[in-house]
Amino acid sequence: MAQPAGRHVAVIGFGTVGVGWTALFLANGHDVTVHDPAVADLAELESKLAPCLESLRRLGRDGTGRLALAGSAEAAAAEAGFIQENAPERIELKVDLLRRLDLAAPEGAIVASSTSSLLWSELTAGCAKAGRVIVAHPFNPPHLVPLVELYGSDAGCLDAAQAFYAGLGMRPVRLQKEMRGHIANRLSSALYREAVHLVEEGVASVEEIDQALRDGPGLRWAVVGAHLAYHLGGGQGGIRHYLDHLGPSQERRWQDLGQPRLTPELKAKLVDGVLAEAGGRSIAELEAERDAALVALRLARAEAGR
Repeated sequence: MAQPAGRHVAVIGFGTVGVGWTALFLANGHDVTVHDPAVADLAELESKLAPCLESLRRLGRDGTGRLALAGSAEAAAAEAGFIQENAPERIELKVDLLRRLDLAAPEGAIVASSTSSLLWSELTAGCAKAGRVIVAHPFNPPHLVPLVELYGSDAGCLDAAQAFYAGLGMRPVRLQKEMRGHIANRLSSALYREAVHLVEEGVASVEEIDQALRDGPGLRWAVVGAHLAYHLGGGQGGIRHYLDHLGPSQERRWQDLGQPRLTPELKAKLVDGVLAEAGGRSIAELEAERDAALVALRLARAEAGR
């Protein structure tokens, strides 16, 4: 069943993803207990959360959940109905941490891992109640990008998790089979591979490649996605016409896609190109610009019913 508003949530790991999750939970009225061995006090938590909470207020999410800091993962999980784990992508670390969270969590609690590439079957190897442990992969920053990809073995837990995330304003997608990298990261990796290949081949600069994506298919994908975009690209005949008549040209492009290797020379070109595109702006400044644009895009999509 769906988790009620104000249900206690534990966040384990307070890096970029953990900060976004925490802000989203708080802004939806959930009490949150955070554990991260690198976080010293509540003041540090509140400082990192402030810009995220401000962005969420602009989206109409202005709940006032209570924030606490725990000295261990087990203490954070002990009274939580939902646990969001965000530890680094190291399989040994995550397997041990999820085993401990599974032991510490109350009966009926769900343990969700934000893993970006590890498999559920790997992560739950040490869990006594593996069915209540799920993959719940967000796209960064999770408080502004509504996608969360779900996978697990227990349909009831997945139903409850899907309802919980939907109640936060997220858009859950459930995988029918586990796949390394899930859906979105595999799509992103495929596109980034070709973006790197274009730099390697000297086709265009880093900035021009980003502009081509941002001002071209990126705009379209934000509204209709890849498959539906080609359905519309087929005119009145739709996707059937596209595949029958333009499929061969698509196959030729697939065969010509690159397989770049990240040599020292290519990495230097990428770094130089990205820094030139950033134009001296700091990571914090770039994040602020990105987040403001994401808020505006979310508002525009909501107005359009998307």
